[in-house]
Amino acid sequence: MNALQVSDLSFAYGTRDALRQLDFSLPAGQFASLLGPNGAGKSTLIALLTRLYDVQCGEIRVGGYSLQTSPRPALRQLGVVFQQSTLDLDLSVEQNLRYHVALHGLSRREGSIRIDAELARQGLTERRHERVRNLNGGHRRRVEIARALLHEPRLLLLDEPSVGLDPASRLALGQHVRQLCREQGISVLWTTHLLDEVQSSDALLILHQGRLVASGTAEVISLEHGGTLGSAFNRLTTVGAHS
Repeated sequence: MNALQVSDLSFAYGTRDALRQLDFSLPAGQFASLLGPNGAGKSTLIALLTRLYDVQCGEIRVGGYSLQTSPRPALRQLGVVFQQSTLDLDLSVEQNLRYHVALHGLSRREGSIRIDAELARQGLTERRHERVRNLNGGHRRRVEIARALLHEPRLLLLDEPSVGLDPASRLALGQHVRQLCREQGISVLWTTHLLDEVQSSDALLILHQGRLVASGTAEVISLEHGGTLGSAFNRLTTVGAHS
């Protein structure tokens, strides 16, 4: 069963099409980069995947459950790290995680087990009692990833998670998430507009003017459309090329 299945998905703001007939899937354990220039439709897709917007046309299934007809079980399969941080800066790392555990109705004992495991996995055990305000940007992102994984989702959605991080922190975060994907077997959808965040072995989806203009591994897409990812991206996202 695919962790994510998007079928014939379209969305419009009034008369302006934001997404047009998207079709793609993420198998279990796959890391996929969603790449597109500003205005390509990435934010609209994220809003639909997280039910901030209702689906107008098409279908989204998460872990086999339809977001339209079975939203609760579908959303239980989904962990999200939004572009803008939603951590409470004045609470400790552990307090932020405890709040999430309570929202998902986990017992205190089960919550403690999962918090301990995620803090260890993210390398944050020794920071558990620190206020989030005192952490650097990279460590705050790790706290958000730990929080997103506490309810054991099948799909982790990261919306431009490296915004505001320095190059070394961006690289470390990408490596860390890919390792989590390999070790835990979860699927990851990482949205970005930065070419250097995409690795050649990544599954890659390129979005332009609301359309999915390429899908496959980054290496194959690069070879088929210019030889390098930069040249392929430029060719595929030329204004008007796919209108």
